[in-house]
Amino acid sequence: MSFLRRTGRVAVASSIHGNVQRRQRTRWAAEDQARAAQVQPVPPIPDLPPLPPQAAPAESEMSMDAKLEQLTKLGELKNAGVLTEAEFETQKARILG
Repeated sequence: MSFLRRTGRVAVASSIHGNVQRRQRTRWAAEDQARAAQVQPVPPIPDLPPLPPQAAPAESEMSMDAKLEQLTKLGELKNAGVLTEAEFETQKARILG
C-alpha cells in the first residue's frame, strides 16, 4: 500500500472521528439542557428548633446532647444536598454559639 493511500485513510478516519465527537457533544448538551429544565426547585431550609437555655450543670449536658442532635440533623441535610456548604457553616456556627 502506498504512503498516500495510507495517509488518505488516516485523514478519513480522523474526519469521521471528529464528526462523531461533534454529534455526541451536541446530543449530550441537549440532554443536559433537558435535564436542567426538569430539575425541581430546592425546598426552603427548615428552621432548627431553638436550643434550651442553660441553667444547671445537668441541663448543660442535655443542652450538649441537643446540640449534637441538631448538628447530626444539619449534617444529614448537607449530605442530602438540601444545604450548601455556606448554609451549613452558618447554621453550625449558630448552634455552637
